[in-house]
Amino acid sequence: MDLSESARAVFAVLAGAGTATRPQLAAGAGLSKPTVSAAVAELEAVGLAAHSGTASGATGRSAAVYRLGPASGAVLAVDLGPDRTRVRACALDGTPLAEGAGTRAQAAGTVRAALDELPADVPLRAVVVAVGDVTTEGHDGSGMRPATAKAGPVYDAMAVALPPGVPVHLENNVNCAALAELHQGAACGRDTFGYLRIGVGIGLGVVIGGQVLRGANGAAGEVARLPYPWDEGREARREALEEHMGVRSLLRRTAEAWQDTDGRCPASAGRLFALADQGHATAAAVVARHAADVGRLAAAVAAVLDPGLIVLGGAVGAHPQLLPGVRAELARLSWPTEVVSSALGDSGTVVGATRLAVARGIQTVTAAAPVKH
Repeated sequence: MDLSESARAVFAVLAGAGTATRPQLAAGAGLSKPTVSAAVAELEAVGLAAHSGTASGATGRSAAVYRLGPASGAVLAVDLGPDRTRVRACALDGTPLAEGAGTRAQAAGTVRAALDELPADVPLRAVVVAVGDVTTEGHDGSGMRPATAKAGPVYDAMAVALPPGVPVHLENNVNCAALAELHQGAACGRDTFGYLRIGVGIGLGVVIGGQVLRGANGAAGEVARLPYPWDEGREARREALEEHMGVRSLLRRTAEAWQDTDGRCPASAGRLFALADQGHATAAAVVARHAADVGRLAAAVAAVLDPGLIVLGGAVGAHPQLLPGVRAELARLSWPTEVVSSALGDSGTVVGATRLAVARGIQTVTAAAPVKH
């Protein structure tokens, strides 16, 4: 789509605002009112903007209100989680259009179901897929791909459900969740923090100056690769720390600590925390030990980044019962750092992926063809 530079600027402002008058578009784009009028007419002609009524100003005069047009299209966000797949589709102004969830094995079907809910005449502008892996540019020029075999097979199985020709962008799931906490969650108003996810695996999203830090290899925050154990006579193994702190090891330690008089041993982390909440002594002791482990990892994060704030997320990390133990261990080992629980829970990753998808979709529309000056 061949758009003038002013039309591209006005479209980006309109997408961010949802609805706007011409004076508001002029202020947002930094353009004169006549230039904005010409840009709006250009966008209307190709279906990228539409009249949406009128609004009365302070002087009593009415102003035309505009919204995105039907040709603006939609975007899709996919969270390929370790157990669940979550999908959201929305318009470029963020209006929800479809949502779905399923098991990891049902990823392709969950994506197809969400796409089937989109109106047939609405073009799909971009797809963002959040994966529990480092993402890197493909050597064959095929674009972003998971860097290891962790997420590769399930991504490949899901990718067959995506329409051909639509730009697909991959991002680490923890980075997506950190972005969501920055804009809509526990880190609102903070431009530097760490998002520490503890669940099936572990990961860290690093936000500095309001931007997610990716690193030279796209692997910033891969705390699973921290050497562990670090002890004489014991050889550190790759991702041994993740193995130690992941939910499977937590449940194994729970089973080892459980006594015959404790009742049925919990088979899930949720049940373990529920028993601890009820005052079950063994469950509370296991949770306290895990909180101390998380606190030590948080202290390592604070030692390197001094982020001022650490947001705990993930199926285990987001549980508020971890907070006292994490805070105490961090305070014992490092300098003052605020620790809070995630405000978004399980939805954080798909929320962040949706935000990225909208940005990519706007970029697709405004850079789809050579710009007319």
